[in-house]
Amino acid sequence: MSFTLVGLLSLAFANTLPFVLCSVALVGIGSSVFHPEASRLTSLASGGKRGLAQSLFQVGGNLGGSLGPLLAAVFVAPYGRRHIALFSILAFIAIMVMIPVGHWYKGLLLRLKRAEGVTAKVHIQTPLPMGKTVFSITILLILIFSKYIYMASLNSYYTFYLIHKFGVSVQASQLYLFVFLIATAIGTLLGGPIGDRVGRKYVIWASILGAAPFTLIMPHVENLYLTAVLSFCVGLTLSSAFPAILVYAQELLPYKLGLISGLFFGFAFGVAGIASAVLGNMADRYGIEAVYNVCGYMPLIGLVTWFLPDLKKKG
Repeated sequence: MSFTLVGLLSLAFANTLPFVLCSVALVGIGSSVFHPEASRLTSLASGGKRGLAQSLFQVGGNLGGSLGPLLAAVFVAPYGRRHIALFSILAFIAIMVMIPVGHWYKGLLLRLKRAEGVTAKVHIQTPLPMGKTVFSITILLILIFSKYIYMASLNSYYTFYLIHKFGVSVQASQLYLFVFLIATAIGTLLGGPIGDRVGRKYVIWASILGAAPFTLIMPHVENLYLTAVLSFCVGLTLSSAFPAILVYAQELLPYKLGLISGLFFGFAFGVAGIASAVLGNMADRYGIEAVYNVCGYMPLIGLVTWFLPDLKKKG
């Protein structure tokens, strides 16, 4: 959170491209350090309802992400980039919140170590043999790949798409992006607890493959408001996958929660970053609409969910 605070402050006053890049890198470091360990903490604090806990944790980030464009439209677009410094207040509040949480976390780890000893992981059984575990994690990473390529196309280029195709203003495009991002927050909140109840494999099926009809139709729609509705449906369905995927992976290796969280968050962030650059180059060369015509097929990769074992039945 300290990296994030410094990054926001420096971004507000950056006056050269290298300075801007350093500023956003600081924010990125803050996010990448925070997410894996916070996800591990969330699992330990879940009381057995790991899907619900993971959804609540991630919906905080999605809600903040959805409010970002709205706040940018209200404070930054009309009044200038220096107003980004106001958001550093939120980072400072988060630091204050993390202090008692950190004390609780430290105490919990000490109690677990005293109660179980350093060999506790020997007593934790994995649900699948190691070969099938590696295969299942590979399938989950493929699903993350398909999900975050499409999410990157919307997060990074949806506003340009609306401006280019429908001629909306910058501020209006931010409001439409907010509609999509608030849908991702709702979907994230639903994905975890539904996975707890019916099984995570079924949530992954419905989430990634279920988004395909909306992503395939959206580039061919000529109505602005119908496009917004379709983007809402895409955000709602696609976003419900990540809590289910992450908790599924944690259940495959229950004594490696930090490793799994770091692997999946790192891969998701990395895919999103690389995809943004590749899609930007594609948009420059072939046009912004070509990006959505191609990316619309990405959710069909969700068919590989067929190869995942159903851990709920095994349990």
